[in-house]
Amino acid sequence: MPSSQPFSKRQGYTGQPKEITTREEAPENLRYFVLEAARELDWAPSSLREILCRVLGEVPDSNNWSEFPNVWDEVQRLIYGCEWFKVYDIIEALHTRFSKHDRENKQRHAPRFADAINTFFIERGIGWQLVDGGIVTRGNEAFEGTVKTAVAVLEEDAKPTAAGHLQFAISALSGRPKANTSGAVAHATSAVECVLGKITGKATTLGKYLDKHPDLFHPALKKGLDGIYGYASDEGARHGKEGTEPTHEEAEFAVAVCAAVCTLLTRKHPK
Repeated sequence: MPSSQPFSKRQGYTGQPKEITTREEAPENLRYFVLEAARELDWAPSSLREILCRVLGEVPDSNNWSEFPNVWDEVQRLIYGCEWFKVYDIIEALHTRFSKHDRENKQRHAPRFADAINTFFIERGIGWQLVDGGIVTRGNEAFEGTVKTAVAVLEEDAKPTAAGHLQFAISALSGRPKANTSGAVAHATSAVECVLGKITGKATTLGKYLDKHPDLFHPALKKGLDGIYGYASDEGARHGKEGTEPTHEEAEFAVAVCAAVCTLLTRKHPK
């Protein structure tokens, strides 16, 4: 019996993820692929129309009754004509419906759909991923690994508040139609301060902590951490002053550094 996976995946010929070039848009090939991925799971156009109309606040065309071509043409019109961020709302809504179907029928439509969508994102350089039914930001492999490791280390070391701040930072970067980059940096620096509070028993900043413990880090590393934290704490980056909001790339970098600092501090001072 043929595998449900294509040859390239079965044989491990997946190649390197493409550089992320797409965030605040939903290109036509993505819109096409979303519908095809759903059709691959044998979902009828009328079922897809119900989901799309609910997400987009549209009323189904009562004159369209045949699945092909009428309803299918309507479904295509809906997804090709909506704003970019609504496409990601549609992906989430489809996954939710597939999950409900899976629970009721003991099938695996939702994970198959998620795998197909995430593979498309990676292969086409789209900076999103479908995780647990929600669309969240996707960085490069280093960013993903750094943040995931930090959250796991913090949770294991009974620092749920710090871990929560990092997760909120990811949520802020995942905002649609506009990421809350200032909020992401603020939560990332708050995660560091939560860890420091657990270590020292009082509120402090990374700069003050490094000054009191000059032998804890190599001077070059201390200087680098001082600089990054200084940027993250700067007005605008942390307090959202007008005209100084960090870019997505800058915010992602700050979140990754703060996550790495959380991991380092926790491992140096385990409970």
